[in-house]
Amino acid sequence: MSDADEYRGRVKELRAKAKNLKEAAERATDPEERRRLKEKARRIEVESEQVSGMASGDIYPME
Repeated sequence: MSDADEYRGRVKELRAKAKNLKEAAERATDPEERRRLKEKARRIEVESEQVSGMASGDIYPME
């Protein structure tokens, strides 16, 4: 498996996790829990964009 394949797999995994968190946030009845889940989903989406950029060679990893 190439590095690009590994990055694509990681991006797919992160996007699925973010989607699951968003769905959980929509079901949450506690406003604080909803906010926390949405924020976590947002952070994971940002990470997936960074990994996606690294896979395509567009950006360098943030340090």
